[in-house]
Amino acid sequence: MQARIIPIFEHKPVGGCGATGGAGKSSCGSAAGKGDLPPEVWEKVKNHPCYSEQAHHHFARMHVAVAPACNIQCHYCNRKYDCSNESRPGVVSEKLTPELAAKKVLAVAAEIPQLTVVGIAGPGDALANPEKTFKTFQLIQSSAPDIRLCLSTNGLALPDYVQTIQDFNVDHVTITINMTDPEVGERIYPWIFYKHKRWTGRDAAKILAERQMEGLEMLTAKGILVKVNSVMIPGVNDDHLVAVNQAVKSRGAFLHNIMPLISEPEHGTHYGLTGQRGPSAQELKALQDKCEGDMNLMRHCRQCRADAVGLLGEDRSQEFTTDKVAAMEVNYDADARKAYQAFVEKEREDQQAAMQAELAGLAEEAGHANVLVAVATKGSGRINEHFGHAGEFQVFELTAAGAKFVGHRRVDHYCQGGYGEEETLETVISAINDCAAVFVAKIGLCPKKDLEQAGIEAVEEYAHQYIEQSLVAWFKGYLARLRSGEAVAVERGQGSLRQGAFVA
Repeated sequence: MQARIIPIFEHKPVGGCGATGGAGKSSCGSAAGKGDLPPEVWEKVKNHPCYSEQAHHHFARMHVAVAPACNIQCHYCNRKYDCSNESRPGVVSEKLTPELAAKKVLAVAAEIPQLTVVGIAGPGDALANPEKTFKTFQLIQSSAPDIRLCLSTNGLALPDYVQTIQDFNVDHVTITINMTDPEVGERIYPWIFYKHKRWTGRDAAKILAERQMEGLEMLTAKGILVKVNSVMIPGVNDDHLVAVNQAVKSRGAFLHNIMPLISEPEHGTHYGLTGQRGPSAQELKALQDKCEGDMNLMRHCRQCRADAVGLLGEDRSQEFTTDKVAAMEVNYDADARKAYQAFVEKEREDQQAAMQAELAGLAEEAGHANVLVAVATKGSGRINEHFGHAGEFQVFELTAAGAKFVGHRRVDHYCQGGYGEEETLETVISAINDCAAVFVAKIGLCPKKDLEQAGIEAVEEYAHQYIEQSLVAWFKGYLARLRSGEAVAVERGQGSLRQGAFVA
């Protein structure tokens, strides 16, 4: 198989994000760049696709499914094994032993030089399976010491393993924290298993919340970077997540990731079977915006499978099943990996320079304008995906400060077998109907016409160019058209200005 190469704030146990960095970005969190962070923190996040928004365009992650057991039950979770057709947490195609996991890591790293991080995220809980988890880390460290290690946990067992986490040089930990109030928690967690006993109801939620906060404080006191995941459940914890955000910020969490509930009935979760809905993209963004004043948020999460492989937004796990790995000739080349990372650093410098040059004069031109746009991309920070081949669109908010990534919208592929599906096009338009434009590498005449009839400009002229620089350049032209009367702006949802009909 040919290798595929696609051309934080200062730690404080209690405290905020600090000063503002370049282009209006906060100096901590996933949007931070090299100049925004202390060198030791930048080294930890610069090539971690979950902890750095910039890195997720360039670097790959891998989850190894060595932790099947779990010590709590969540109403939004249904762990499925031998499942290759669902993309959500808790799902895997095959479970691995630590030895198989370590072998698979070497095989993947040999084929994907941009792999920089290996994590254990289930399909149960990493710390409910401590022997398997830490044995896997030990084997990976001995054979691939340049790969960073991270783990995800619900936090119930976390205080018991903080020192072990540090001893194994695991410097990134994700804790799923959905509540700090047990009255809210009892609506999310039917039971936990703690100290050889099953706890239910409000007592279970109280124990879980206390253990999560204790573990978070212990990790940040040791300088370990912590990302907090929270699942937004409308009518259950959506309003309460503002308090969760404040609580984890005050305890030193580096990043907060508020994710939408996945509740389709076919997944077989309690929420799915009882009709609990997930939030709309607009509802999710509104809550993220509300929390961001207190703490920077991760907005590029893809809610990955527990055996995901590749860039965020793609899953190549089926290329690396156990039988395929067994047949591979593994050539782990540390020098090739270093060369790729050097290439990315140069690419980042070029992107930043281009962005800064394009920002000149934007503040005066933009005023208080606020526009959402969608981008079709398959990585490397460029507009390089065909409209019909996009499985998701990245959404950016354009303001006087520049282009800010605010989320992604998953869609079905419009092109199926070489032909466009009109019913699918309707769902794509619905997914991005609050955007003024969609940027693509290429688009057919028919979908382009339908998009423009829906008030969405299809933009091809920036194909294969840097995303943020291109968006700012287009935004300047859009503002000029507004001033000259060539375009009409209308207000759509959440207060964003969206392009209306063009006037002759």
